[in-house]
Amino acid sequence: MNILTPLTGHDLTEWGHTPGPQFPALLARANDLLASGRSAKEIRSVLTEDLPKPPIQFPLQDPGTIPLHVNLKPTDPDEEANLAKVRCTMEAVMRTPTVVAGAIMPDACPAGPVGTIPVGGVIAARNAIHPGMHSADICCSLMLSDLGDADPKAVLDAAASITHFGPGGRPQGQRFTVSLDLLDAFRANPFLNSAKTIRAAQEHMGTQGDGNHFLFVGTSRATGRTMLITHHGSRGPGAKLYKAGMEVAERYRRKHAKGTLKQNAWIPADTDDGTAYWDALQITRKWTKTNHNSIHQATVEAVGASATDRFWNEHNFVFRRSDLYFHGKGATPAWTDFATDADPAGRTIIPLNMAEPILIVKGSDADNALGFSPHGAGRNWSRTEHMRRLGTTTPEEALADETKGLDVRFLAGKVDASELPSSYKPAVAVQTQIAEFGLAEFEDWIDPFGCIMAGELPRFQRRRKGRR
Repeated sequence: MNILTPLTGHDLTEWGHTPGPQFPALLARANDLLASGRSAKEIRSVLTEDLPKPPIQFPLQDPGTIPLHVNLKPTDPDEEANLAKVRCTMEAVMRTPTVVAGAIMPDACPAGPVGTIPVGGVIAARNAIHPGMHSADICCSLMLSDLGDADPKAVLDAAASITHFGPGGRPQGQRFTVSLDLLDAFRANPFLNSAKTIRAAQEHMGTQGDGNHFLFVGTSRATGRTMLITHHGSRGPGAKLYKAGMEVAERYRRKHAKGTLKQNAWIPADTDDGTAYWDALQITRKWTKTNHNSIHQATVEAVGASATDRFWNEHNFVFRRSDLYFHGKGATPAWTDFATDADPAGRTIIPLNMAEPILIVKGSDADNALGFSPHGAGRNWSRTEHMRRLGTTTPEEALADETKGLDVRFLAGKVDASELPSSYKPAVAVQTQIAEFGLAEFEDWIDPFGCIMAGELPRFQRRRKGRR
């Protein structure tokens, strides 16, 4: 190279330097060296110290090196097959570089391709938040209100006129108010500050969605009082946060952990992105709690009752303990101070199926479960397989047979057979294993009067309702 010809950015790029804000100063330094008589070869050698450092790479961990606690004892061939699938997918999850421990709950069942955290799975990770491990249904949770001697049928009727199931949000004129403080919190967070997310936060307040979400009315065995329980997550705002979180996590994965499965990508907790995402999760949690509260309070007022006690807990979320982040996918935190608004008595809520009591338990913070308990009953086979096993029995016939004496209502009046009691694991088996593995202590049973179950709409009804 002719030493009288100034060096250019093209030369620096050829030497491996990355264009950016530092480029002008680096180029000026290179040409100062050139003017002092240094050769291009010498200049390149001097500038080696300014080459960008290759990004740190995090390899997958060796199979079987991270502790996995199994709190599930199969009692039949279906359960054995289910556990084998759960183990397979959890063992792949455990290879993720950030993971330090994992646990399987009695209600565990697969929830996607191998390497996807299963329902009933718990993962402890160091300095990492994994959006894929809390799923799109962020902060799926349960809330209970004690309505005293209110008539259960009146409560269920009132709730049916108030709550909103199905896709989408409430139409204009029927929306529940979202506080300005909460909306301002959305606007102040980079993960939540989008027109679509804020609109969803307004439209979806007072809604419960579809699938296995429900509104349940029953009676406490301990007190004889009427209880109202709702089950749903963060709806549209949470789904949009999940998508935004996965996009950021994917950028980190491509840079630092290409061997990690996409669904297990993470956001480093000690980065600006990690801080913002953690804050976004807390704001979304507050929105979800407000959503539960709005449905409960409207029902209480419509029936002319009063709520003497109310508490709630989430089971699709991330919890921070010391320097670890615990991801529960369909798993309930079982330590008393998992959140500042956790029930002071340590109570949490575990539903089983629409024909069985809802459990009120006090968590045991068991080491063998990483401090968690089940979130429900789980499944031993897919929804499609359950439909096949029904054979010629219609969903309506199965519902009548499995819920005798109960007032069970479905979205749009159409029974979703995949939400029938027979589609879930036996309630007795789940309770037995909660006790056997020391996951929680039973405090009360809320015997069912009836419920409104969301379920899934048939395809033609989805199109009619504009479901995407």
